[in-house]
Amino acid sequence: MNPEYFDAHLTPLGWQQVDNLRKHVHTSGLHKKIELVIVSPLLRTLQTAVGVFGGGDYTDKLDILPMMLANAGNSGRGAISSLDCPPFIAVELCREHLGVHPCDRRRNISDYQFLFPAVDFSLIESDEDVLWKDTVRETKEEVTARGLKFMNWLWTRKEKEIAIVTHSGFLFHTLKAFGNDCHPSVKREICKHFANCELRAMVIVDKSMAGSDWSTINYPGKIPPGPDISSDNDENLEKESSNS
Repeated sequence: MNPEYFDAHLTPLGWQQVDNLRKHVHTSGLHKKIELVIVSPLLRTLQTAVGVFGGGDYTDKLDILPMMLANAGNSGRGAISSLDCPPFIAVELCREHLGVHPCDRRRNISDYQFLFPAVDFSLIESDEDVLWKDTVRETKEEVTARGLKFMNWLWTRKEKEIAIVTHSGFLFHTLKAFGNDCHPSVKREICKHFANCELRAMVIVDKSMAGSDWSTINYPGKIPPGPDISSDNDENLEKESSNS
């Protein structure tokens, strides 16, 4: 409830988790398959998305926008390039559980556009955050309904291999709506909580089609050893880590 956690950025531990996942994504070859990155418009998910799926170090070229500016969100990181990476699009439907908690309130979209120039924010209609309310929190049923609306929108995309960088609460309530016709063990597997910076590969198919083989690119999320340390610029924002 602390207002100092407003739109919390990644901690140094969170960035270590991002670096670990980026290595896995490249080692597994997944970075060559992803056609689109969909990201929740909050600082920690934007940082996670560009850190994992963005290009390399940015060099100043007038004809190429950086994916992220240097030190965006007190990251202490250099600018990240938009070269050799898929397009990024921000989607409001996949935001975290809305309301009351300051960490889940977003900044103005114009602020994000400045920090993440190559991310496409055109699908977000309001510059200000009109969804987050300081006294009303979404019910679990409302999060699930929003998640299903997101999934229906996802079906309209032409891309087949899509990375979605979002939040554990949103994923938990969304995925709980699936698997009711499966064995209880499968149902539990579908909707279990995500760890920080965990990657799961899921295949969405028509029920008349066969499923896919077990994925070799799942990544359980690794916690680097040692305590999390506060950022140089704000000691009060050390509890938020990456979400994927």
